[in-house]
Amino acid sequence: MKETILQLLQLNKEKPTSIDVLKKSLGIQTKDSFTTLIKTINQLDEAGIIITTEKNEYLLLEYSGYLTGTLRINRKGFGFVDANEGSVYIHEKYLSGALDKDEVIAKTWTNSDGSIEGSIYRILNNNLKTIVGNMRKKNGNLIFIPDNDTISQDIELTNMADYNLVDGHKVVCRIISYGKTITAKITKLLGHVNDPGVDIQGILLSHDINAEFPDEVIAQTQTISPVISQEEKAGRTDLTKYTSITIDGDDAKDLDDAISIKKLDNGFRLKVHIADVSHYVKEKTPLDFEAYQRSTSVYVVDRVVPMLPHALSNGICSLNPHEERLTITCEMDFDNSGEVTTYQLYPSIIKTTERMTYNNVNKILGGDYNLIGKYKSIYADIITMAQLSELIQAKRYNNGAIDFEKEEAQIKLNKDGKICEIKPRQRQFAERMIENFMISANECVAKHMKWLEFPCVYRIHEEPPPKKMREFVGISKVLGFNWSGGLQKVFPKQLQSLLENAKNTDTFPVISSMMLRSMSKAKYDPNCVGHFGLALNEYLHFTSPIRRYPDLIVHRMLRKYGFNQCIDTDELENDILLMKDIAEQTSAMERNAVEAEREVEDMKKAEYMETQVGNIYQGIISGVTNFGLFVELPNTIEGLVHISEMRDDYYHFNATTFSLIGERTGKKFTLGQKIMIQCIKANRFQKSVDFAIITNNNKYRNNTTSTKNDIANIIVRKEKYHGKNNRRKQKSKA
Repeated sequence: MKETILQLLQLNKEKPTSIDVLKKSLGIQTKDSFTTLIKTINQLDEAGIIITTEKNEYLLLEYSGYLTGTLRINRKGFGFVDANEGSVYIHEKYLSGALDKDEVIAKTWTNSDGSIEGSIYRILNNNLKTIVGNMRKKNGNLIFIPDNDTISQDIELTNMADYNLVDGHKVVCRIISYGKTITAKITKLLGHVNDPGVDIQGILLSHDINAEFPDEVIAQTQTISPVISQEEKAGRTDLTKYTSITIDGDDAKDLDDAISIKKLDNGFRLKVHIADVSHYVKEKTPLDFEAYQRSTSVYVVDRVVPMLPHALSNGICSLNPHEERLTITCEMDFDNSGEVTTYQLYPSIIKTTERMTYNNVNKILGGDYNLIGKYKSIYADIITMAQLSELIQAKRYNNGAIDFEKEEAQIKLNKDGKICEIKPRQRQFAERMIENFMISANECVAKHMKWLEFPCVYRIHEEPPPKKMREFVGISKVLGFNWSGGLQKVFPKQLQSLLENAKNTDTFPVISSMMLRSMSKAKYDPNCVGHFGLALNEYLHFTSPIRRYPDLIVHRMLRKYGFNQCIDTDELENDILLMKDIAEQTSAMERNAVEAEREVEDMKKAEYMETQVGNIYQGIISGVTNFGLFVELPNTIEGLVHISEMRDDYYHFNATTFSLIGERTGKKFTLGQKIMIQCIKANRFQKSVDFAIITNNNKYRNNTTSTKNDIANIIVRKEKYHGKNNRRKQKSKA
């Protein structure tokens, strides 16, 4: 009956179909059949497949002007529904009780100015399950204040009496029911808001990121031997006699990859050995289910929430020095232009020769004699690696690969867990070298999986949307960089060329960041559609199965259909369908992890700036809006100069030049401009940093009293300006 109803609605498309037409078309004559029809229609409606109109007629969702997507609510109250058709703005009054991250159906319409707006028609799925917040005393009573300030509903806790709560306690709550009032139950008392680590733990749990593993996962982990048996070595290529080196960060403990290299007469032979995690994480086991749910490890400031228990991620799966480990090797021969000429993929066993760090490799390449002497047995290999990396890098550049060079923050803590320093993370030659090798292996495996038509999860990055590119081109022109070519079809080489022109200018960080924001988001997909940013037609993630579930799945499919040559057609069809589900789950969980990591970073930056209030810095204007300027400091911290703090004039926002211009003085603040600012406020709980502009090297605080007359004059001019505008509007209406 469902199939027949959908076929009828498909035939009618935009024309609504009544219940009488459906009844007649289906030949419904009995009361029971009619009841079944109504139940079926309700099921289709609740699932968001069809829409019921105000006249109780029916349309397929795709022809109805409605769309399904994920709601994202801004701290200011409004939201956007992210759907395949694009993002649709939802005013606060049209949210209909929906929460951030809910899957919803939205009704859309086009305004007179051409903009598209919408309202929430139905909530398909409440994705917010956990709320973290603080207990606060108000009028003698303890009330719950959620950390998530997008929640506007009242929250009622059902079991406060079970905990000895005081003002400042941070608690984790599980939602029981949704509506105008959310009912929730306290599941965990984390501690006091000022206790070390409680703030980070709260953010992670609010994103359903839990460091603890279920009992059944721990139980399965304990059955895995910490040493490799003779039976496990069967059918593997023994590479334990060859030199293999891991190169990672100083603090890394989950070592996914090792490198072996050899100089050939006509090029290079590179072996990229990747931990064979799929050997230990078997399909449809508690470990596999938990890894799927998590999808990724999460890295925040002082801790890692791993995808797999430490006994695996730091133990038998990690390529620890001088220990035998099971691996899958991607062996590639390169010619002297950096092109892969042949490759092989095979299960292997290695014993890592040295555990190297990026810092030490960079020092060796820089000529550090002490380290060269210490690691003289692998010095020649490191030099050969550097030579091959430069060839691969040149080839990638010629193909148009974009290097955004967006600076990441490195947050250093002291022994008490307090922030002692924030600075840009250094990304030097060794980091780029390993990146080049991993990208080469990922591309090789992607080509292999694609052309043999194995079920797979690819890493894709689609072309940037024309609308975002138009905005970026406008920004780049303001910053002094012209765009060549059209915007409907953009090529990586064009963006690479623009970045190259901006490389040694003060505005490079801004233009690089703006370009990155104009890109589509990379994600996982069962179809191989290429990676725009890397300028590659085939790409996937193969090299980090300890911390990424898609990599583990690539290993599993490679083993099943490549090494073990499975020919079961039912198995093949099931795996093809499974890839879509895995791609959606891992993409969603990756976004969730990124949001949590960013939230923790913003909080820690604000916490650091709480100790720097009153300090003066030089920064660069990284954003301009009608409510003020965003300024980024050399240490990557960004803060807001609110327009109310710009007291020397009344400033107008110019959307064309991305600038604020003083009405009286003509003073102009524009994107990419260097300015002196003072930190006047920071709040780690709100994750906010506020700046004020310094003029003539005078501190903001010393200027506050002398600007009272200026402020009064600005208010008068502002009232006159708005009065003039209102008169114009009235005249226009008349």
